[in-house]
Amino acid sequence: MSDIRIRDDRPAGRLEALGGDGGGEVVGRIEYFVLEEPAPALVPVHTVVEPAHEGQGIAGALARELYALAARDGVPVAPLCPYVVKWAARHPEEAPAADPALLTAAKDWLRAHPGRF
Repeated sequence: MSDIRIRDDRPAGRLEALGGDGGGEVVGRIEYFVLEEPAPALVPVHTVVEPAHEGQGIAGALARELYALAARDGVPVAPLCPYVVKWAARHPEEAPAADPALLTAAKDWLRAHPGRF
């Protein structure tokens, strides 16, 4: 895992883990959107790690970086992705619980944009 670099592609709504020398191949990602109402939040929807790279801690590193990114931006995370929900439950010191109203708003946004994810 030491040769993995993580980058935020905010316009595409992806947090990407780059493998090899950290320069090119996307070996994992968290797909997310930015919720604007009722308050700004990052909403992870889906986590994927390429089969050849499973079991290397990539998904956990992505989840950790998502929460760190949100903290740097001063916004909460409202996780809808099952993996991120489980990761957050195991790491409450790094992953503050989401406000239920934000989770509801995130679910409503997702229902209103069915083709997005």
